[in-house]
Amino acid sequence: MTRFSGKLAGSAAIAALLANAALAQSAAQPAAPERPVLQQSEQQGGPARMEMPTPREAFEQAFPQAEPAPLVQAWAAGQAAQLVAVIEGIGAEGLDPNDYDLQPLKVALASGPSNELNQLASQSFAWLVEDLRDGRTPMDARTQWFVIDPDRDIYRTGDILTEALASGDIAGTLAKLSPTHPDYARLRAELAKTPAASTTKRKLIRANMDRWRWLARDLGTQYLITNVPEFQLRLTVKNRIISTYRTVVGKPGRTATPQLAEVVEGVVFNPTWTVPQSIVKGEGLGARALANPAWAKRSGYAATKGANGYVSVVQQPGPGNSLGQMKLEMPNEHAIFFHDTPSRHLFANDFRALSHGCIRTERALELAMTMAILGKGATKDEAVAISTSGKYQKVVLEKQWPAYITYFTMASDINGEMATFKDIYDRDAPVLASLDKPRVRERSNVVEDEVIVIEDDLQDS
Repeated sequence: MTRFSGKLAGSAAIAALLANAALAQSAAQPAAPERPVLQQSEQQGGPARMEMPTPREAFEQAFPQAEPAPLVQAWAAGQAAQLVAVIEGIGAEGLDPNDYDLQPLKVALASGPSNELNQLASQSFAWLVEDLRDGRTPMDARTQWFVIDPDRDIYRTGDILTEALASGDIAGTLAKLSPTHPDYARLRAELAKTPAASTTKRKLIRANMDRWRWLARDLGTQYLITNVPEFQLRLTVKNRIISTYRTVVGKPGRTATPQLAEVVEGVVFNPTWTVPQSIVKGEGLGARALANPAWAKRSGYAATKGANGYVSVVQQPGPGNSLGQMKLEMPNEHAIFFHDTPSRHLFANDFRALSHGCIRTERALELAMTMAILGKGATKDEAVAISTSGKYQKVVLEKQWPAYITYFTMASDINGEMATFKDIYDRDAPVLASLDKPRVRERSNVVEDEVIVIEDDLQDS
């Protein structure tokens, strides 16, 4: 993990980060195509961004799917006995053996191979797949959780069942569904050493293990991940932390930061800020800027009034811009993104749930330049020149970065130590409550929570 200070992260800081990333990456990398052109301001009609397939589209293109295998298949007695053993030990994964019809399965197994055994074993196996792959927590207990998990399409239940029965390795096949992120294994180990009498701690561990299953099993080789209650962002390559950054996240309530899995497509240096109408109209900024052009210019605002009377105000790039010196282009329906801030003193606070939902990032220029270079959108010299130009410029990334906005109240901290974090948005309660209830058998994977579109951050909020 590397930290740097200074006004410009354009020399030793970037060089060290790139060196760390190169060490973490695999030695065998495919040849990179020609680097995309740097985009000028949107008003100047720069080239259109490169269209990249989503992870799901890329998987479907690379591995065309055959018809799904049947959900009920024939079980030999020995295979069913293995399944019974898996269920009896499933508590190690933070799940409850009572959720998987263990006793009826044992009764059917005692009678030998039969249609009833095939039905019960296939059903219990399917429930295990669903919980290990997708998580046990039903959607209505996942507050402001909007991640689309591709694992249901990649690891189809019938196909996993076919693989398990063909190989004869029931436990090993199911184990392949576990999240690959090291923190899942660490939580599993923490659960194993926590006494059964420590019920509150065990439930918290189980809840956070399940949160890992809500995400894709494999997060990728190169990504950003932020744990909102920890107020930290990690730049990660092959599950190795290259650098960490303090964050300021959304205030509790309607401006709480949601949980997302999106893709950073570009880096905007010296961004403009389109002021939301709640400020332009609601707080009178538009009228003031139009009435006093000299004040507006000094403050960096450009106000226009349309023929229909609609007033728009755009804050120009500069040291006082509410988005600071950069933002990461991450299109999503919530209008959430990572950005800089002129109010950098807030990073010294212990409690940093202070924004309108977007994530303000410490040493944001260092992060922006590193991503632009690693994403092959710019060379180091180009990134330095763009960042110091004072002019709006968007760098399109050739290698797009997955970005995960997560919510863990027990996890490894940035020093690698297992820690608990304050449940700042009260999102633990419904997850913990679901662990005390019987498993929901007919579960939807459709997100039904309200989408709250976040208005861009205010400078001093």
